[in-house]
Amino acid sequence: MQSDFAQWSLDAIREEGGSLSWLEEDRFEWSKTTAFALEQILNGKTIILITDIKRKWLERYILDSINNLERPLVPIVSIESLYPHYNDLSGGEMIDMIDDMIGLSFKNDYFFWYIGKGDDKRSDIAKRKDESYFWLFDEDFNNAFTMKSYDPILDIKLLQLYRLFDASLNAAMFGEVDASS
Repeated sequence: MQSDFAQWSLDAIREEGGSLSWLEEDRFEWSKTTAFALEQILNGKTIILITDIKRKWLERYILDSINNLERPLVPIVSIESLYPHYNDLSGGEMIDMIDDMIGLSFKNDYFFWYIGKGDDKRSDIAKRKDESYFWLFDEDFNNAFTMKSYDPILDIKLLQLYRLFDASLNAAMFGEVDASS
């Protein structure tokens, strides 16, 4: 029997013991945003991963590890693999042009996953799409799990979040949890 994703998340957080206790009070925000992303993945959408410059290490880590398990492959690419000059974009028209190119390439069957500061210009393309998934710092935004960029253990928390995301993806893919609940 599949369990509710919010309850599954709470159980998974508690199984980790004290290391994830910081997430317990934000579990509803986590569950809501992550369940939506998992549903999109299960429906076959491609993830286009974008991070701010300070989180490039996490982008590399996610790209290197997300398909390193015994489960069906997840379609995921970085924004730079689609457009290497993404950092040089300026202005709404250029973002519109890149967004159109991505839409045509993926037949609008994709969503953005942005990790980073909310005021970073790299977030602009993701913020234009209602389906985007965010791990956002210092800003509240629709469909975002928010954190503080000045948290002294932010990098550790990001790795813990990714580990929980990966476990959530496994549970959803193998029918242990219903991501739509």
